[in-house]
Amino acid sequence: MVEMTSAQRVMRVLERKEPDRVPHFEWLISSNVREAICPGCKGHNDFAVRMGHDAILVGPDFARQQVGETTWLTEWGWVLDYGGEEHGVEVESPIETMDDLAKYAPPDPHAPGRYATIEKAVAQWKGKLAIGVHLNDVFSIPRSLMGMGNLLMAIAAEPELVKALVDLSVEVNLAEARHVADIGADFVWTGDDYAGNTGPFMSPASFRELFWPGLKRVAAGFIELHLPFIKHCDGNIWPIVDMMVNAGVTCLDPIDPAGGMDLAEVKAKFGHRVAVKGNVDCAGVLVSGTREEVVAATVEALRKGMPGGGYICSSSNSIHASVNPENYRVMMDTLRARGRYPMTI
Repeated sequence: MVEMTSAQRVMRVLERKEPDRVPHFEWLISSNVREAICPGCKGHNDFAVRMGHDAILVGPDFARQQVGETTWLTEWGWVLDYGGEEHGVEVESPIETMDDLAKYAPPDPHAPGRYATIEKAVAQWKGKLAIGVHLNDVFSIPRSLMGMGNLLMAIAAEPELVKALVDLSVEVNLAEARHVADIGADFVWTGDDYAGNTGPFMSPASFRELFWPGLKRVAAGFIELHLPFIKHCDGNIWPIVDMMVNAGVTCLDPIDPAGGMDLAEVKAKFGHRVAVKGNVDCAGVLVSGTREEVVAATVEALRKGMPGGGYICSSSNSIHASVNPENYRVMMDTLRARGRYPMTI
């Protein structure tokens, strides 16, 4: 097969077809892992370019202000604590009641400079690397605006507040998506996690009533703008995965083995409708596995994901701070050696 560009490779997979080789990129790579493998690299995308990843990942530009040693106040009004990780956790949130929501105004999706980082990435990498933009769908923004505990209680006690927050999230993200499409991004991905290892954070009935209508709206909006939609949700999503697929997503990620998700089973059930991304275990194998175990886990993911195309190989969530840098390097080396079509595994 003729060698493809990274952009062609990723977009072919999102069409559920075979590329020349299995593409790879990660949503998050912790700074300690980046520095151990590529000393002096300047952030996620510099690392991605040096390592031969197939996508550049960017997002809208939102202001934030440091308010503590590890805490930052965001333009959205919530406070994130980053601790030692790349991804913050909200520790203060601006909304508790419907009255709070009535007085709340989200950041303006049309503000000058909101998409400067995306514009720069498109100018530099369009046609070479796939350009993915991080937006949201229906859970992360409501969770951050209320805090996880308050949101979960509101699902039972104040469903109208939850619906209003979901509507806010959908409207803002569709407005952002219109700008993203005009700029020339290749795909969008959302990191809204609905589940833990034991199952979704809400009952399937609550998901269907409160979140699924918004997920369908946002997915339809992305697709209408010709933006393929990679939906990230780790954990055990079996009770709601049918709804996620029926919402119209383009690709499911990361098919989390720690949550009981089997890549071969997901592909057998849904591979004719969605692409898949994942699922080398980043909770165990990439943290403390031997070289042989990392090779075996990567080959197993390729064996399950590659048939018929439509597969992106990556970790089962992210390359977080506890991942052994050498294990990530072994995973990538194995992918390069064994991930070409026609499939030989």
